[in-house]
Amino acid sequence: MKKQALYLLSFVAVVVAVVVMLKVLDWVPGVLEPGLMKKYPSVEAAQSSLGIRRILVPTYFPQTLGWPPAEILAQSEPFPAVVMTFNRAGSSEPLLVISEAASPRFESDVTIRFARVDETVPLDLAGRKATLEAGLCTDHRACSRIRWHEAGMDVRLTMKAPSPDLLRIARSMLH
Repeated sequence: MKKQALYLLSFVAVVVAVVVMLKVLDWVPGVLEPGLMKKYPSVEAAQSSLGIRRILVPTYFPQTLGWPPAEILAQSEPFPAVVMTFNRAGSSEPLLVISEAASPRFESDVTIRFARVDETVPLDLAGRKATLEAGLCTDHRACSRIRWHEAGMDVRLTMKAPSPDLLRIARSMLH
């Protein structure tokens, strides 16, 4: 009986040691490289933690979108980038992804993918040269995307909705 208790105690000690080690290994990269992409509870927390001066946030939200953002990811290394995901109101379905990145190659809207782009239109967005794309998402619903360059950052909004809603949201970010 004593031998079994000793084996059980040894097993529990090893499991606890492994869990602690995994937690430490998960914590170390954030300490050694504090600017890498990670989740933040608010836009303000991301700004203050990473020293990002300005993050564009819409002031117009259709009733279909939930507030606050369901997820905010940000990084300062290897280049500044912020990704905000907004879900459908009352749901966990991603409906809008807004990203800003200092690299044009940054892929942010992986949660909302286009199956096809039917139309690409250049447009003037409050004095900025922008591109509007409209088409279908991989779930066969209307998708739209707007891209423009703002203060050294590539801004991209991708939404599971027709382009008029997305245009209103984008215009509300530029005040």
